[in-house]
Amino acid sequence: MKIYRSISDISETFPSACVTIGNFDGVHLGHQQLFATVVQKARAIHGTSIAITFDPHPLQVLLPGGIKLISTCEQKTELIEMAGIDVLLIVPFTREFAATSADEFVSSLLVGRLGVKELVVGYDYAFGKGRSGNIDFLRKQGEIHGFPVTVVDAFYVHSQLVSSTRIRELIREGDMSAAKELLGRFYQIRGTVQIGKQRGGPVIGFPTANLQFDKEDLVPKHGVYVTQVICDGKCYGGILNIGYNPTFGEERLVAETHIFDFSEDIYGKPIKVNLLKFLRSERKFSGPAELTEQITKDVAIAKKVLAEQQKEFTHACAGQL
Repeated sequence: MKIYRSISDISETFPSACVTIGNFDGVHLGHQQLFATVVQKARAIHGTSIAITFDPHPLQVLLPGGIKLISTCEQKTELIEMAGIDVLLIVPFTREFAATSADEFVSSLLVGRLGVKELVVGYDYAFGKGRSGNIDFLRKQGEIHGFPVTVVDAFYVHSQLVSSTRIRELIREGDMSAAKELLGRFYQIRGTVQIGKQRGGPVIGFPTANLQFDKEDLVPKHGVYVTQVICDGKCYGGILNIGYNPTFGEERLVAETHIFDFSEDIYGKPIKVNLLKFLRSERKFSGPAELTEQITKDVAIAKKVLAEQQKEFTHACAGQL
């Protein structure tokens, strides 16, 4: 997949460009329907499948509180490539860009830069200043410029609408199974392993790899999860605690991962953590001994969960190595 990070980097139009546009946060099953449609239409005319997205997310720029994202731009890019898209344009989103009119967006970018031959959008898509570029507008523009517009219907799983908003709610509730059904994969957090208080091994007996959350991050329900940890191209089972570590009176929110059957030094290394199942809420213990006793129980339960669903979990991990 060819990636462009600026509109100005595109020097000529693409052969028979089939284009879709969106924020695509999470690249959930609904988004995947869009990508599949674009890829299918591009192949039918021996053309180029193109996805346009934005970084940062427009709501991070336009709203004071921003929005908590399901996926990083890096992960979104990986998932779009896995969907078979030929070209990804990541438009830097600014307040200046937000002032672009819908007419200019179509004429300058879609037609002028990309050479759009067919446009595919979701059922609720709108863009441009004041969201004036709705479906009706796009269809009229298609008639003017000579490109058809395909609208992909809403996608449902078990009568539930697949949307980024709903997935965020499920993650905040700790319902990883339901989130997985809408995402089409397990929810994942990523980061570089930080040096923490180093109590995990010496004091508690369970060394941990620590990740810090940024203020923009979507933080799942605080507590303990069964996980898969992907590091250096290998997949391991584990447990993760998200919270403030009340037993030791911490004030900083962290994600502490104990990786099963693992003893390597990975400080400063990037890891990916798939959250498979919520086990229990975080709580304060009387001291290290009681905490160690509880973690021992958590590990036993987590290993049982991993063993019972080994085939599904192995498949999930294999696609992300």
